[in-house]
Amino acid sequence: MDQVTSDAARLASTLDVVLERLERARPFSKQSLQRPVLDVLARLIAVPDGLAPVYARAERMDRAGLFKGSDWDVPNALLPQLTCRTLEGDDRLLAALETASLMRFLAVATGEAQHPVLQRDYARHFLTQVLALNLPRFFEFSDEASREKGEHTAVAARILRLIAERIGLRDVLGVMVAEIWRILEQRPVQMGPVKEMITQIAVALNRQGSEPGSERLGAERLVSALFGPTAETLDDPGLTAYLARLDHMDDAALSREAMGFARSMHDTGLVSDYHVGFLLWALDYPDRPLVPETLGLGSTGLDCWRHYRGLIEDLIRAGVTPSTPQALYGLAMMMERGVLHSPPIPPALRRVLTIDLAPAVRDRLALGFGAQPTPETHLVSGILEVIGLPLGVGQGANPTCQSARAISMWALNDPDYLLHLVVQAAEAETVLMNFEGTPIQSADLPAGLAGFGPIDADPVSVLLVPHLDRIYAEMGRICAVRPGDPHRWINPEFHGWWVGRECSVAVDVATGMLDAYDVFVARFYQSYHPGYNGDRPLIHPQPAGIAFTDSTGTFIGWHAITILRVAPGRSGEIRVYFYNPNNDSGQDWGHGVNVTTGGNGERHGEGSLEFEHFLSRLYLFHDQPHQPERIKSVETAAVNRVRSMAVESWAQEKATPLQPARQL
Repeated sequence: MDQVTSDAARLASTLDVVLERLERARPFSKQSLQRPVLDVLARLIAVPDGLAPVYARAERMDRAGLFKGSDWDVPNALLPQLTCRTLEGDDRLLAALETASLMRFLAVATGEAQHPVLQRDYARHFLTQVLALNLPRFFEFSDEASREKGEHTAVAARILRLIAERIGLRDVLGVMVAEIWRILEQRPVQMGPVKEMITQIAVALNRQGSEPGSERLGAERLVSALFGPTAETLDDPGLTAYLARLDHMDDAALSREAMGFARSMHDTGLVSDYHVGFLLWALDYPDRPLVPETLGLGSTGLDCWRHYRGLIEDLIRAGVTPSTPQALYGLAMMMERGVLHSPPIPPALRRVLTIDLAPAVRDRLALGFGAQPTPETHLVSGILEVIGLPLGVGQGANPTCQSARAISMWALNDPDYLLHLVVQAAEAETVLMNFEGTPIQSADLPAGLAGFGPIDADPVSVLLVPHLDRIYAEMGRICAVRPGDPHRWINPEFHGWWVGRECSVAVDVATGMLDAYDVFVARFYQSYHPGYNGDRPLIHPQPAGIAFTDSTGTFIGWHAITILRVAPGRSGEIRVYFYNPNNDSGQDWGHGVNVTTGGNGERHGEGSLEFEHFLSRLYLFHDQPHQPERIKSVETAAVNRVRSMAVESWAQEKATPLQPARQL
């Protein structure tokens, strides 16, 4: 018996003891004996194997009087939208009570328990609503609020998975399918959680039969993208059997297969293992070059193929395997971006193919991604994905938005510099940067917020973030004695020359209070809004800071993003399009400020908001010195609208110091 199992068994025995005391207690003394039960429950649910014994005792806890005197004593009056908020709250005993209540609902929904007022159909419907309302937690996509809650979020995710395993996904299939498509539209680099969910949906579809429905059609499209994207893979024959079929196909059939794979990949962003097998087989096909068709290349990508075919074939052999299938999509998008035509990129990629990993780097990559295929393969695959999909880089469940943003920005705007840093970190276990002429070596610095770095991120981030986080922290220490926000000096030195040297901040760093906010608002209009800046477009992506708020408009913390462009949306309204390193840009920031990732002219990986909505959550931005003759004055009404939105959300305590700034 391993340690986790033994801990769960020991705590379950203790739970039986305190439950027996509660059962024997007279009605007037039960409330005094509820706390020991909740205390044991809180410790038990924190153990990975601890939910099963709680579920097994759900009916007993209810009959013993665990819910007496609380809102949970009337289960029909509970609201599903409050469930995860309680689970992730700071009150561990309240979270334990919520967990016990959910296990009671689950026992009734599965027919393993009965309740005098809770009917089986109602219990199942309630749990279905809980799952549907908390899909981001179920998918394990982190945001700023969930990272703040840490372990509470992990426990909530385990509870949701247990519920889904017991009642199935049928009732929430439509909602889940819509959520997966929404996430896929953003083209994240890390596809593991999405692919796992599609696999679960495939199992659910197989169990529930073939009834029609639009949600089923959407689900089947997702399943087919992974397990049967072409005519010859519809029956999911297995990779070995499929490769044997290829030897008996003529050129027309092979071309259809290649185009089928490419169409599925570009439609969904998902790469099937069959697609990888076909591409590797096509590299050696003698009579007809199938690789461009398999990658689904347009004119730019085809031009890259013609000029750099040898390099591209070497990259495929080095980084695209059945264990790293998404590298195929990364490669295709890298070619479509045309970055190979930048003179430093081909030799830089050649350098990566001959990289000599330091032992510690090799061990870390193996820890994060497995020893097979090799750490070198994982690193090459990560490079292809990050450069191909720079807006898909995510920070994982780590407080490293600055580093994730930098990696994304370099991949988008300066990929040869990113490759330079990768080689440094991989071979020398250090990264060298300069701050105002002073060299900073990451190897000489203590660990920052990231500790030894994330392992729930892409290979490039796993390699670089520990170094970048240390350098960023050191730049912060250098600037600590300077007045004002340190990002004024850090961002241009850390990210690149293209960052605007002027910096506007909405709050006074020393007090946390709003500082010349009306001037801040007007300045952003005149810097970024085409109607006020002489219709000058944004040329390079610019780092910015937002005051992140949750769906109630409550301030969570400061968060780093990248402003990508400002342009009219589909309805003609001016919108700010931005990159958010938090893994999922589509979020409700409260009071009607809802970030969208599709439907308003967004490109893959972008989130967007109407200009004033975005500005109402902005607290720091960079720009260049203004040319007065080109700018237009900003109406007082516009400034007042933005101020009102800020004050009713993150800045409502502006008369007193706001919370200390912290990186999310």
